[in-house]
Amino acid sequence: MLALEIRDPEGGLVTHRLGPGRHVLGKAPDCDVVLSDPHVSRRHLALEVASGEDGGVLVEDLGSTNGTWLDGERLAGARRLAGEAELRAGRLALRLRPEPRAPAAGTGPRPGGQGHPDDAIKRRLRARLVEELDLRRRAVLEGMRPEALRAEARAAAERILPEIEPALAAGPARERVVAEVVAEAVGLGPLEPLMADPEVTEIMVNGPGAIYVERRGRIEPTGLRFSGEEALRAVIDRIVAPLGRRIDEAQPMVDARLPDGSRVNAIIPPLALCGPVLTIRRFRRSLLGVEDLVANGTLSPAMARFLEVCVRLRRNIAVSGGTGSGKTTTLNVLSNFIPEDERIVTIEDAAELRLHQSHVVSLEARPPNAEGQGRVTIRDLVRNALRMRPDRIVVGECRGGEALDMLQAMNTGHDGSLTTGHANSPRDFLARLEVMVMMAGMELPHRAVREQIASAIDVIIHQARFKDGRRRITRIVEVDGMEGDVILLQDIFEFRRTGVGPNGEVLGRFRPCGHIPRFYEEARAAGHALDLSIFREPGEAAEEGAA
Repeated sequence: MLALEIRDPEGGLVTHRLGPGRHVLGKAPDCDVVLSDPHVSRRHLALEVASGEDGGVLVEDLGSTNGTWLDGERLAGARRLAGEAELRAGRLALRLRPEPRAPAAGTGPRPGGQGHPDDAIKRRLRARLVEELDLRRRAVLEGMRPEALRAEARAAAERILPEIEPALAAGPARERVVAEVVAEAVGLGPLEPLMADPEVTEIMVNGPGAIYVERRGRIEPTGLRFSGEEALRAVIDRIVAPLGRRIDEAQPMVDARLPDGSRVNAIIPPLALCGPVLTIRRFRRSLLGVEDLVANGTLSPAMARFLEVCVRLRRNIAVSGGTGSGKTTTLNVLSNFIPEDERIVTIEDAAELRLHQSHVVSLEARPPNAEGQGRVTIRDLVRNALRMRPDRIVVGECRGGEALDMLQAMNTGHDGSLTTGHANSPRDFLARLEVMVMMAGMELPHRAVREQIASAIDVIIHQARFKDGRRRITRIVEVDGMEGDVILLQDIFEFRRTGVGPNGEVLGRFRPCGHIPRFYEEARAAGHALDLSIFREPGEAAEEGAA
């Protein structure tokens, strides 16, 4: 038995054990030990472990590009080693340490990285299982239910495993290996328990051997892994294929969604050097309301009342913020305030919005097909939506030339429309919006573009995710026309930080800035009963009432 310790440049350590026989190490997914390093060849080296305790190990370089190094010298051919030794392959340090006997089957550490001794067994079992299931492709194509397909896969795996590894013919290790391989073959593999965990909001797979999740705003490793790149690629294909999308070397990136609405992004080699990368952003099964955001500390009750009035008075609202700051959640909550009798058209790259109104038309962009034809962009959908007699248009995210069409819609009778955009501040959002309008290809003067923006957008909500994982609305501003060539912004509410708590949580409070929006005063003059006290500090309101 040989213990193999693999240490990467960042100090990460993976230990696994090799029994007697020949073991191929490299980047290829069918290697016995997969080395996740871009400087390692597909089949880099082989370790042949002798059956006796004193037989040592035979190390052979398999013609690798960057070589296998021993004691600072490049290994030529094969060399037998006795006792401990340290090799280098690419950027990885490989330490060989003989052990007196093998651990019992199914025991020992289960590292999060690649190369666990079960991985080779799982890869062979999965290959046999897929081959057998392919013989029943007709049954699958005729509509076999997922539960029936999983039951058939499990029965086949239990029958095949003793042929591949007699030592795993019974016991808890057998149950674990069968369950993991069946999940990889017909489900989402090690991601299934994460998808069932209600606290997991994001799943990040950085290659087959590194799976991270976000819980309560914080990222943490899971210790789970796929058996190899092939298994991870199969899961990605299983997600995107029902949506009519593809991912291959010609199109190595894809956006998709799961049946529960979770957003999926995948990118594969050669663009991703660590292997296929999969990111799943999950959404709550139950829709959040504004009271939930208040309870979570995302905004104050006064801010919630103000935003409800903005939507009901048909103000055009943009939600800005960084990635993962909660923009889509806020957009969903804002949409709850739209009256039931209005026709709403939503437009998105990958459908995420879930509106409760009955008169909703949801449109989703489409990537090109295998021949590069048939692409339908967000801009195409915005233009088409204008012909569908919408009362309001909701664009999931403006990121290109569709911004011009969105602004024109807001300025031509589609008041109360909503959208989001990536930016670090409300002022940055306006600058990005100006750039996006230019991407439409129209030769417009800068001042004309800014005038369009100033007349179309009424309110900008800026959201941020803090280091403690909390998401908060940090500013709500009114777009208050132009002065010269500059768009004027007036702060209405803000989140003011006051310090850091004992557990690293960000402390602060929401406060009004004393500015009453112009449209609020116009609405009051038109007879709407609106509460102006929300724009004052509680002390100021109390003093005015006492007077």
